[in-house]
Amino acid sequence: MTARSVYAPTLALATLLIAAPAGAHSGPPYPVISHQTAGVYRLSVWTDPDATDDTTKGGQFWVVIESSRAEAIPPGTQARVAVRPLDRAGPFVEALAAPVDGNASRQYAALVMDHEGPFGVRVAVDGPWGAATVDTMVAATYDLRPPLPLLAVYLLPFLAVGFLWTLRLVRRRRARAAPQV
Repeated sequence: MTARSVYAPTLALATLLIAAPAGAHSGPPYPVISHQTAGVYRLSVWTDPDATDDTTKGGQFWVVIESSRAEAIPPGTQARVAVRPLDRAGPFVEALAAPVDGNASRQYAALVMDHEGPFGVRVAVDGPWGAATVDTMVAATYDLRPPLPLLAVYLLPFLAVGFLWTLRLVRRRRARAAPQV
């Protein structure tokens, strides 16, 4: 067994093990409100509205707060995000947004969105400059990525074909290298 035949599978296995944590991302957030003026604030809301059945907070919201006066947002400014299903009766589910990296102009909140379908979203900002509210709508969907073990099952046929192809190449090389009698 040569060093090359040991190195390639080891490298492939190491790559798979290192890449396993990358399965946590389901796609980029998208804007649902862009630069909407409310009071003295100009608000943008980005979301990744994943529905979950296991009470995990899949509905993610990023609130970008800018000043319509060209001043820095004061540190006491706080955003509150609330969602309510529009296709059935249900109360608003609220979360207080937390500043991202201590920056009051960028805040993040995660909420439980327990089913697929349309949700009404209300973002309320309160701070030293006063209060403002914006409303919008998002469509929550389940994360459609297969679980990691099932992904391995999907990859199996491709790995099998690659293994058989490599086996054939190795046998062909050995047949050429064998002394002719």
